[in-house]
Amino acid sequence: MASRVYVHYHHADACSKARWNARETFRFMYDRPWQHVLDFYSNAVEGKLSVLDLFQPRKHLVHDDGITEGMPLETELETSTRKDGRSGRWERVNFKIVLSYNGTSFDGWQKQPDLHTVQGVVEKSLGGFVDEKKAQLLKKKCKPLEGRVLVAGRTDKGVSALNQVCSFYTWRKDIEPIEIEDAINKDSSGKLRVVSISKVSRSFHPNFSAKWRRYLYIFPLDDTEPLSEGGKNYENFIFDKNREKQRNGLLSEENTEGVILSEDDELEVEETSKGLQVVEKPSDFSVSKVDQLLQQLQGKVLSYKMFARDTKAARNEGPPTECFMYHARAAEIRLSCSDYVEGRRVMCVELVANRFLRKMVRVLVATSIREAAAGADNDALLKLLEASCRRATAPPAPSEGLCLFDVGYTDFDPQISLIS
Repeated sequence: MASRVYVHYHHADACSKARWNARETFRFMYDRPWQHVLDFYSNAVEGKLSVLDLFQPRKHLVHDDGITEGMPLETELETSTRKDGRSGRWERVNFKIVLSYNGTSFDGWQKQPDLHTVQGVVEKSLGGFVDEKKAQLLKKKCKPLEGRVLVAGRTDKGVSALNQVCSFYTWRKDIEPIEIEDAINKDSSGKLRVVSISKVSRSFHPNFSAKWRRYLYIFPLDDTEPLSEGGKNYENFIFDKNREKQRNGLLSEENTEGVILSEDDELEVEETSKGLQVVEKPSDFSVSKVDQLLQQLQGKVLSYKMFARDTKAARNEGPPTECFMYHARAAEIRLSCSDYVEGRRVMCVELVANRFLRKMVRVLVATSIREAAAGADNDALLKLLEASCRRATAPPAPSEGLCLFDVGYTDFDPQISLIS
């Protein structure tokens, strides 16, 4: 059977010359006052404010167990005995733990040697709650006394979470949820907070039982910025002559790993009767246009392999790349900020899907902004799904703007959408 040939995607529409290349998109994403967003997430993690207050009318979300946000969760189900009638050690207790953490304080969720990760902190805190048999086994293998948690979705370095869900089980029956909450909060140094803990069935799995996940991305918009003594914005990023370094510290070699910058990323030049002239490209975008682009993805099962990073692009390799997007919207909101009486102008993107690929949200946000600035047709994102080269999509937006808002274990209800 002859192998199928895939042709690289070429932007050949009417707005191709107005579209930013990868380098220009990358600089537009990072050349922003991100500190306002970082401060907002930090306050939200600490419980000093609620994301729901940003939306009018004020939203009220109800968790899967029917408890309104802000109220403590009651015990759901203590244990679950095996169908074959076994008891004793089979009657383990499973805890559902909802966490909130500041992504800039951790090197991502997944536990890694010599790195400060969320999983590492949580599992260390749970060491005192493992049963005696497991404790002896860990000691025999010369491993630290730690618990083991499963998670709804691993977040990358810099990505925050307000309602991340994980689970921990033990055969000890003398443990109360408040004890686990106190242990985690004590070891987190204020950068991680337990939102709620409840006992659930043994069959509960934070990842496989989840029916949808909701991400928010907050992107700072252009506005009059406070200036420092040199007339430069003290929060913006200053690049050197080679456009490869900056002095702020947010952009680093780790941030550029997933960025595709080719030799073709040069200034757009057009030949006219007056000779070669540099084509002027847009310097801003419309939030309503981003909203129109994203709405085209709603209610469809689509393959998002071109919007993923660090995954195999081949159609016949790796895990499936199809995702069902329940909700995809964008709106302008304002963050409370001492420098602005009416609040800092930002764009909030809300994406709800049954699953997300690696860096999919960040690439979708960056590509949507790029296409909106270029004035592309509303189906531009759908067309990009048919590309065979990931250079057709934009480099990922900064991880500092991304937040895992919540995870659902019942069918998604459009009424709980933040942006309608």
